[in-house]
Amino acid sequence: MASKIPVTVLTGFLGAGKTTLLNRILTEQHGQRIAVIENEFGEIGIDQALVINADEEIFEMNNGCICCTVRGDLIRILGQLLKRRDKFDRILVETTGMADPGPVAQTFFMDEDMKAQFALDGLVTVVDAKHLLLHLDDSEEAQKQVAFADVILLNKCDLVSAEELKAVEQRVRRINAVAKLILTTNADAPINAVLDVGGFDLSRAIEVNPDFLQPEYPFEWAGLYKLDGAAELVAGACGHDHGHDHHHHHVHDEHHLKLALLPVPASGEDALKSAADKGIRAFANAAEDRAPGSAIEPSMTPWRLELHGAHAHFPLRVAAPGHYVLLSEHAPEEFHLTLKSADGKTLRPVLAKYFEEGHSHDEAVTSVGIRCEGQVDSSLFSGWISAVLSTQGNDIFRSKGILNVAGRDRRYVFQGVHMVMDGRETTPWLAGESRDNTLVFIGKNLDRAKLNEGFRACLRT
Repeated sequence: MASKIPVTVLTGFLGAGKTTLLNRILTEQHGQRIAVIENEFGEIGIDQALVINADEEIFEMNNGCICCTVRGDLIRILGQLLKRRDKFDRILVETTGMADPGPVAQTFFMDEDMKAQFALDGLVTVVDAKHLLLHLDDSEEAQKQVAFADVILLNKCDLVSAEELKAVEQRVRRINAVAKLILTTNADAPINAVLDVGGFDLSRAIEVNPDFLQPEYPFEWAGLYKLDGAAELVAGACGHDHGHDHHHHHVHDEHHLKLALLPVPASGEDALKSAADKGIRAFANAAEDRAPGSAIEPSMTPWRLELHGAHAHFPLRVAAPGHYVLLSEHAPEEFHLTLKSADGKTLRPVLAKYFEEGHSHDEAVTSVGIRCEGQVDSSLFSGWISAVLSTQGNDIFRSKGILNVAGRDRRYVFQGVHMVMDGRETTPWLAGESRDNTLVFIGKNLDRAKLNEGFRACLRT
C-alpha cells in the first residue's frame, strides 16, 4: 500500500456539494499535489469551469455515467498519469451525480495493472440533507452511493430542521451503518477525514453487491475465431425480431455497429477472457467509421460500421493466421453479424460468450445543455430562472451555468438543486476570450425547446 498511488473517489447525488468539497481540497494548505479526474452527466461539460483554478491538473472523462464503457477511459487516463508520476502525490476521481460508484471502485481490484500501481484509499459520498430523501426511493444510484461509502458527508445541514436532520441520519444509517458520518454545512469536513481514509472496505462492497468483483463490459458479445486466410464480415441494419431473450443494456443505433477485432495467443476460455478485459480499454478509444467495402484489421481502435440495407460487407485483414476475438457492441443476431471465408462459407466461432447487463440507469433522467453568445439581462434572467425552478423544480434535479451578464466583467456562476438556487460573480473574463453563456439542466420531463426559448429571451438584443 505504501508504494502505491492513493486514490480517493468522490461521489454523491446531483447537487449534494461535491464541487464545493473538491474546491476546498484543492485550495487548503495540506501539502499534497492532487491530480483530479472528473466525469459529468450531460451533453455539455461545465464542471471543470466551476473548479477553482489551482495548480492541480484536471482530466475530464467522457460525458455520461462512470460505468462499464467509461471505465476504459478511466484506465487510459490513469495510465497517462503514471507517465508523470513525479508531478502529483495522489489522485481524486469525482464521479457524476448519476453514477453508480461500484464500477469505478471495481477498476482498482479487477485490472491487474491498476491493482499493482494504485490503492483505493476510500470512497467519500456527499449527501444533501435537504433533498436526499426525495431520491433514495427512486434512484438505485443514490442508494449505492451511500451503501458503498467509507465516509459520508451529510451536507447542507443548515437547510433542515433538527427533526428533519435526524430522519435523514436514520435513513442513511439503515443503508450504511458502518461508514464514518460527518455533519457539514458547506462540505466543511476536515481534509484528513476525506483524503486519509485508510483503505476502501472491499468486504462491505461485496455485501452490498455479491457480484462486485465480476467485471462489466461495454459490449454484449465476444466470439473467438480461427482465421487462416481471407475472410469478410457481413452485417445488416438492426432488425427487431431477434428470436432470443438476451437483455440489451446499450442504446441502439440501428444503422451502425461498434466492434473490435483483437488477436489472442491461443484458443480457449482464458484467451476469450483476456481479450474481453483488453476490450474494455479498446472500447474507450474513439471509434473509426468504416463504410461498406472498407477493410477491418485487428486494432485497439474500435470500428463503427455503417450499415444500410440487409447486408454490408467488410473485408477482414489479418497479418498472420491465428486466433482472433471479435467483440460486438450488440448481440450478433440483432445485426445479422457473420464471418465468411473466401469461398463464402460461414465461419463459426470456436467459443462465444454473451455478457449480461451489469447495471441499469434511469433513462427518464436526461440533460439539456444551452450554449450561446450574448449579454444576459440580469433582471430578465432572475425572473425566468425563478419561474422555471418554482414551477418545475421537483423535476429539475440539478441546474448550473456560467453567464456573461451585461455590464459585468466577471463570470456569473449559478448552481441549483431542485427549487434552491445560488449565484455569484467569480473570475474575470480574459481579454479576447469568447464570453459564451453555458447552462445545463438535469432532470425529468425537460422541455428542450422551451428552456432554450426562455433563456434566449433573457439576452439583450
